[in-house]
Amino acid sequence: MNGSIFMKPTLKNKSLLKAIFLFSVLFFFVSCKNSQTSGLKNGDLLFVTAKNSGLSGAINNVTQKQKNASFDHIGILQKDGRRLSVLHAAPKGGSQKQDLNEFLKDQANDGQNVVIYRLKPEFQKAIPDAIEKANAMLGKPYNFNYILDENSYYCSDYIERSFREKHIFKLEPMTFVDPKTGKINTFWEEFYAKKNLKVPEGEPGCNPNGLASSDKIQRIKEL
Repeated sequence: MNGSIFMKPTLKNKSLLKAIFLFSVLFFFVSCKNSQTSGLKNGDLLFVTAKNSGLSGAINNVTQKQKNASFDHIGILQKDGRRLSVLHAAPKGGSQKQDLNEFLKDQANDGQNVVIYRLKPEFQKAIPDAIEKANAMLGKPYNFNYILDENSYYCSDYIERSFREKHIFKLEPMTFVDPKTGKINTFWEEFYAKKNLKVPEGEPGCNPNGLASSDKIQRIKEL
C-alpha cells in the first residue's frame, strides 16, 4: 500500500537512525561525566587511590593511616569559569596544570579511582593564595628521590607547599618501616640503594595518606 506508514527503510533512513543512536549514546556518556563532576568547587583536593603493588603499593604500605583511606597521589582543582583543571606534580610532566577530564581518564586507565576532599568552611579562605602558589610552582621537575628539594616536587610535597603559608598541612618525620615487620620495607631499601642514597627515615616530608588525615579537610565523594 503506497500510503502505509510501514515504509521499507531506505539507506538514507538507516544512516539517519544510526546517527541519532550514536548521538544519543554520546549524550548519555557526556551527561554522566558532567553529573560525576558536578558540585566540585575551586580548591577541592583530588586523592587518587593506591594500587596494591609497585611504587604505589610501597608508598601505601608505610603511610596508610586510615582503613578507608589508601592513596598514592593528590592534586588540587582550579576552576576558571567553566574550565576545570588539576594542578599536580606527577612523574610524567612534573608540576603541571592538566584538564580535569584528562586527569580522570589517566587514573581510570591505571585502574585507580579519585576521591574528593574539601577544606572545611573555616579554612576555605586559604584556597585563593594556595592556588596562586601552586600556579607559581608549575614547570618544576618531579622529585623522584622523595627527599625535600627546592628545585623539584613530588605530589604531596607540591600540595603541602601550596598551603604552607596558611598552615593547612604539616611536614612530619617520614617513615619507610613496614608495620608488619618493624623493619625498613625491602622495596625502599632497594629503591634508595639504586640511587646510592640512604633511606631518609625520620627526615621531614609528607605523603597523600598523611594529608588525607588532616582535621582541616573532609571527604566529599568518590568520582
